Amino acid sequence: MIEKTDHRIASHCGEGQLLLRNKRLVAHGTPQAAKTVLFVHGATYGSTDTVDYALEDQSWLDVLASQGFDAWCLDLLGYGQSDRPTQMDQPAQDHAPLVDTAFAVADVHQAVSHILRLRNIQGVNLIGYSWGTAICASYAGQYPQNVNKLVLHGALWLEGLAPTGQTADNIGAYRTVDAASMMTRWAIGLEANDINRVVSEEARLGWCEQTVACDPQHASTGLLRAPTGVMKDYAQCRESGADWYDPALIQASVQIVVGAWDAETTPAQGQRLFERLTHAVTKQMTVIGDGTHSLMLEKNRHQLHGVVAQFLLS
Repeated sequence: MIEKTDHRIASHCGEGQLLLRNKRLVAHGTPQAAKTVLFVHGATYGSTDTVDYALEDQSWLDVLASQGFDAWCLDLLGYGQSDRPTQMDQPAQDHAPLVDTAFAVADVHQAVSHILRLRNIQGVNLIGYSWGTAICASYAGQYPQNVNKLVLHGALWLEGLAPTGQTADNIGAYRTVDAASMMTRWAIGLEANDINRVVSEEARLGWCEQTVACDPQHASTGLLRAPTGVMKDYAQCRESGADWYDPALIQASVQIVVGAWDAETTPAQGQRLFERLTHAVTKQMTVIGDGTHSLMLEKNRHQLHGVVAQFLLS
């Protein structure tokens, strides 16, 4: 049996509470750093709506807990079940982009520090997804003593991409999406028969509608708001050609895992990042066939679960 505990911890900025969720077996033993894992989400959807979204009555967080892991996931400020910054209740154009990578790294440090104190351990494993890979990789470079192993699922890496012309000046504090646009994004680059082969339209729509509903204003707007700090970082890196973070600072063992059909964080991006991990203790990369950027919500998610668990337990 799995027990779930929701912790509310303070954001490093002193304004707002973060949702830090834990799942583990009721009959758990002594906490071990090697079997403690924290998941960090991407740019639009929180962890509670991705890694802890149940398919066939089981989420990936449930799977990790059933495998004996002390499994945690964090909703960053402005996402999922965490608080929204007050600026998100005002017109987006009235404020600068919210919750950039540096801000997110500081809140991940809040979460990791909470786990280390609570469990009396010396380090954790991190799983980053999409933008969460940049957050977790940045954290691993800054706090190598706190990271045992690092999983980058859908690794975000911009090397070799041309400038977009977009600047932080015209981004605003947050953006909005609805269920229809989320459905379109999921199937980007695929024919209808291909996307339906990996996940049914009914399952896609159910997830999109539930995820949008996590926004406290959803009932009146039908929209999900997401902070735009990641868009500011993206635009600045594309414009300047600078790296989002320095992969050479990462000393942990690293696994990159990506869906072959991922059009947002492509296998080619993952390969370029893989080559830059010059100081990782070990490194490996796995490409899973018939999987998109939303692989963890698709039929081949069990392959993802398996290769990640094998890496973490090795």
